[in-house]
Amino acid sequence: MKYKNTQKKMGDSAHKGKNKFSLNQDPFFDGETKKRRKINYDDDDIESGESEDYENNNEYGGGGSDDGDSEVEETADEKRKRVATAYLEKIRGLARREKEEGEEENGSDEEEKEGERDSLVAKILQQEQLEESGRVRRVIASRVQEPQNIHEFRVLVKHRQSVTAVALSEDDSKGFSASKDGTILQWDVDSGKIVKYLWPSEDVLKSHGAKDPQGQATKHSKQILALAVSSDGRYLASGGLDRHVHLWDARTREHLQAFPGHRGPVSCLTFRQGTSELFSGSFDRTVSIWNAEDRAYINTLFGHQSEVLTIDCLRRERVLTVGRDRIMQLLKVPEESRLVFRAPASSLECCCFISNDEFLSGSDDGSVELWSILRKKPAYIVKNAHPLLSGYKNTEQNKNGQTSNGLMESGDDDPTTYHSSSAYSWVSSINICRGSDLAASGAGNGSVRLWAIESETKGIRPLFNLPLVGFVNSLAFAKSGQFLVAGVGKEPRLGRWGSLPAAQNGVAVHPLTLS
Repeated sequence: MKYKNTQKKMGDSAHKGKNKFSLNQDPFFDGETKKRRKINYDDDDIESGESEDYENNNEYGGGGSDDGDSEVEETADEKRKRVATAYLEKIRGLARREKEEGEEENGSDEEEKEGERDSLVAKILQQEQLEESGRVRRVIASRVQEPQNIHEFRVLVKHRQSVTAVALSEDDSKGFSASKDGTILQWDVDSGKIVKYLWPSEDVLKSHGAKDPQGQATKHSKQILALAVSSDGRYLASGGLDRHVHLWDARTREHLQAFPGHRGPVSCLTFRQGTSELFSGSFDRTVSIWNAEDRAYINTLFGHQSEVLTIDCLRRERVLTVGRDRIMQLLKVPEESRLVFRAPASSLECCCFISNDEFLSGSDDGSVELWSILRKKPAYIVKNAHPLLSGYKNTEQNKNGQTSNGLMESGDDDPTTYHSSSAYSWVSSINICRGSDLAASGAGNGSVRLWAIESETKGIRPLFNLPLVGFVNSLAFAKSGQFLVAGVGKEPRLGRWGSLPAAQNGVAVHPLTLS
């Protein structure tokens, strides 16, 4: 009996001790609680379940591992400091090379040289910061001279089918174009020398990550709808009807990776400036984020209720998109939030950033809109921006591949001959010379229009009409503002609801004379 009572008392005391100390004093649970509390504190700004994956995948240099707590638990401030330090070293290197190339052997002190380089770095950083914030805008529109007959669109590159996308390298020396026949061409802006990208075999595509074609298709469709080139000129991205984002090496023209994931055609692409972060918009109503450097998927953004048509991005982690749901969205990636801007009447077709706080859009009713981040409605609207003249379809190009100047010859001056509701007047492309007040829009009415963005009055002022026969499916400005590139076709980019047999499929370049 004594043994049994002793055993019972020991069991009761053990049971009580277990209830009292097992969870509170166990070092395993203590450590996990602290770690969780620390992670929750670091990621307090983002509440999504995929936020940790996004932060880890966005570390271009290293990727987080469980072995080192310093890599996993890098705070947002530490990350900003690391990125800023790397960027500052890059700018210092550029300034050092410029100084070494420009200076002569004069035996100056090393400390004096270092001080001059630092002052040059400070000026470069200050100017970039002012231009990116939109507080300083390059005045180019007022310097553009009226084009003469000798300054016309010249067809530089020819394609067999309609050109759907054009892109320029950061230094404006190389251009890229794609068409509905799946051809990707790289060309030199000055000489016009053309090099073709070769698609790999089906087996190679599968080894690079491509999934099997869906539906009745037996092989991947090569029709391309979008192109984008990275700021460093290393990567070229293409997307189209095969629902994949294809990554190419722009230096060797080799196929690197095929990103699956979209359930619809990839309609638009853009790189975030200064990074290898790639954004893709699709007919599946989503925007996906990829890391070209790591060949990795990052995240998917939602919000549109219909197909995403156009996408744009600057240096900040903000993405501007338009879709067939008549809305334009400004997606803030780190905060995982969005601002919605609704079109007054018709569907939006294209968009682009002016600055971080202002942007342009084009509609299928022929309007061009100027938006501000402070308003949900357009700050300024240009209606009937691309009127269609009766008899325009009979316009032809001359033997040199140039368009005869003077669109008014194709019709008369009667206002009843103008139409803006047809597919030929849809504003299918819009672009701006980065960091400036010069913009351009294109449609199928026979001309590309230049616009001046007035920052003080928040308005849009028309400049000149540049005659060009065909559907202007894509536009790209040279960073210097000295020429404009247009991707032209006989058919619109996303369909066949219009046709201009007189047009020539290709890439046209128009020089711009600045005073």
